[in-house]
Amino acid sequence: MSFQFNKMSENRTTKDVLLNALTAVVALFLNGFGIYLTMQANIGAAPWDVFNLGLSKTLGILYGTASITVSLSILAIDILLKEPIGLAMFIDALVVGKSVDFFNFTGLIPKSENYFTGVILLFLGLVVIGYTQFLYMHASLGCGPRDTLLVGLKKRIKRVPIGVVSIGLLSTATLIGFFLGGPVGLGTILCALFQGPIMQLAFKTLSFDATKIKHQSIPESFRVLAHIKHA
Repeated sequence: MSFQFNKMSENRTTKDVLLNALTAVVALFLNGFGIYLTMQANIGAAPWDVFNLGLSKTLGILYGTASITVSLSILAIDILLKEPIGLAMFIDALVVGKSVDFFNFTGLIPKSENYFTGVILLFLGLVVIGYTQFLYMHASLGCGPRDTLLVGLKKRIKRVPIGVVSIGLLSTATLIGFFLGGPVGLGTILCALFQGPIMQLAFKTLSFDATKIKHQSIPESFRVLAHIKHA
């Protein structure tokens, strides 16, 4: 299966921007379902979710509210680092957490009561996250706040490999989340080890090269929506 990077991916018209924004909303809503599955695995949450769940527990707020708070805080740091900000970054910050809240409310999938079903649920969740990440990135309206933070930090710590910077971020989120009461366990380790490779496998099955995507910034999107041409 192969996807062509046509004008729609480049967001050159109002229709393109609106359609891709809608694609990002749907993709990130489904991405929240993937996160929900990893949480229902009940064997320890992914690093950032340990943080979100710990904050949720400490403040007595919904997971989604905690997730939005963390995402917008990271987005503010991205802006201070002068990293490019796209529309989908705000969609990411607002939609994913509340999607998880929605699925928690439905009680669609019961929490696993053993490691066997827990591991299966967790890997199903990671597969869903991988494929929905493709849809989200193909919209070309910006990467997630956390990915942007990772890139921004790497630019400023040039001698440190990006993998080391990523481990540092994930470790910090996990440690803070743990002290806030977030669930750390086997699932935390599995997510840290396999989320990236599973996403890359999903991209490979779709013949998708994320490096070929040129993400559109918010000012560029507004110019398209307002039909303002570059000078």
